[in-house]
Amino acid sequence: MNAGMCNVGRPTLIPYSRMRNLRFLFVFAVALVLNGCRSAYISATISNRSSETLSLIEVDYPSASFGTQTLAPGQDFHYRFKVLGSGPTTVLWTDAANHDQKNSGPALREGDEGMLNITFSAHANPTWTLHLINRAAGS
Repeated sequence: MNAGMCNVGRPTLIPYSRMRNLRFLFVFAVALVLNGCRSAYISATISNRSSETLSLIEVDYPSASFGTQTLAPGQDFHYRFKVLGSGPTTVLWTDAANHDQKNSGPALREGDEGMLNITFSAHANPTWTLHLINRAAGS
């Protein structure tokens, strides 16, 4: 053999059984990515359709709460949350006259998924709209 030449061996072949396992792992990984890990959540929107700015808006739901400092007329605030536990929803806010207000909404249960809209209109209590994917509202 020539000392200046590299000793190149034959390519190593992957046994069919190992290749089949690799193909299975690849298909499994693709299936996981396509299926994704998905969790039930509520997509909430607070809308101010009044002519006054609202402040210190807080939405209480089972096991937690969320809110925003101010909501100008015509503005929307979006938030997604997961329901842990069961219980009522409540919205608290301060109106333009600096009075604290409170209004009760629908009950939520753990695992609920869907959309919750809270709409403030001029001189009226906010309206609640709940659309659930996995169960009928009120059931």
